[in-house]
Amino acid sequence: MDEDYDVIVLGTGLKECILSGLLSVDGLKVLHMDRNDYYGGESTSLNLIQLWKRFRGDETPPAHLGSSRDYNVDMIPKFIMANGTLVRVLIHTDVTKYLSFKAVDGSFVYNKGKIYKVPATDMEALKSPLMGIFEKRRARKFFIYVQDYNEHDPKTHEGMDLTRVSTRDLIAKYGLDDNTVDSIGHALALHRDDRYLNEPALDTVKRMKLYVESIARFQGGSPYIYPLYGLGELPQAFARLSAVYGGTYMLNKPECKVEFDEEGKVVGVTSEGETARCRKVVCDPSYLPNKVRKVSRVARAIAIMSHPIPNTNDSHSVQVILPQKQLGRRSDMYLFCCSYSHNVAPKGKFIAFVSAEAETDHPETELKPGIDLLGQVDDIFFDIYDRYEPVNEPSLDNCFISTSYDPTTHFESTAVDVLNMYTMITGKVLDLSVDLSAASAAEE
Repeated sequence: MDEDYDVIVLGTGLKECILSGLLSVDGLKVLHMDRNDYYGGESTSLNLIQLWKRFRGDETPPAHLGSSRDYNVDMIPKFIMANGTLVRVLIHTDVTKYLSFKAVDGSFVYNKGKIYKVPATDMEALKSPLMGIFEKRRARKFFIYVQDYNEHDPKTHEGMDLTRVSTRDLIAKYGLDDNTVDSIGHALALHRDDRYLNEPALDTVKRMKLYVESIARFQGGSPYIYPLYGLGELPQAFARLSAVYGGTYMLNKPECKVEFDEEGKVVGVTSEGETARCRKVVCDPSYLPNKVRKVSRVARAIAIMSHPIPNTNDSHSVQVILPQKQLGRRSDMYLFCCSYSHNVAPKGKFIAFVSAEAETDHPETELKPGIDLLGQVDDIFFDIYDRYEPVNEPSLDNCFISTSYDPTTHFESTAVDVLNMYTMITGKVLDLSVDLSAASAAEE
């Protein structure tokens, strides 16, 4: 271990593993360590026995739930947008060869107490029970504008500069009502609260286009894909990638104390009395607690069920977004469900998550609107965790710290954090203009 490295990465969470893979591919000498004896950190995947140990201590899981090893319960479950940033990173690094993906069945939105399929195109708008007949026509016109919009072709802009026009003003031009706006903004453009309405509309239009293009990719019921056996496969795939390019992985390394020189710049990491020297450290917030601040908390419920979520067309994998305004909250609530069809549970079993920014100290009560949508559950666990973000100045200390995972059930915000960190570490922007069809072979 007494060697020199360009970068030492601490923690094998998904963000850290992606960065370690990208930096190894770039030819940097990387050492990757974790204090745990398993991959994944906060974003690990647990079998049934591990799940019980984590939430119930010494109790053993009941036999009727099936074999423990048939469960891969992701602690931070997130679906992957088929044409999104993470898929581009997977293709760019060729990690797709270690993974098998399967399309996700459904994408739904909660409106006035019911669940509806998210309308994503002009044709779906016309069929959607979310809207009345006149609203359908208005929505259809808006969807056509978005589908035809091309940033580089002013003829498609209809006289509007979307870098200046706010989303609120763009939507007002089409006369859409608040319920429609809620569904579009939160379930299609995947905004987490309503601040976007006062921001330039270009971002929202691009997000809507990404959603529609992602659906078209697999002709499925949603724009999302998910790895067979769950997200626990991703950190391990990036670990393999890093090893192929000469990166070194060490699990079960206690302490992992980051060492600094008198100017406060990082010089290495010490574990078990040995120090590995390095120029930069990349880590999750738990390794440098004095360089991060707590920004919020996430409340989540994990349920094991014997049926799909009701009113989702029997979807074996599904996301439901509950927009903040529908619940009188300050931010959205998310519902994620996956099952034996993605090999994350034994046959006939479904795993559902309800997550949200915690606005109270009572997850059971706070998450009730989402839990009520699940129907009968075999068992349910509740949890609250803190979210941290870095407050250090990486140009002064050479420490690059990731932000804790948010409650969203899709990967877009996580991928953005990774790319921003990559640019800070290397000073360059990752080229993600890849051939997207490279990831489709693994779909079935």
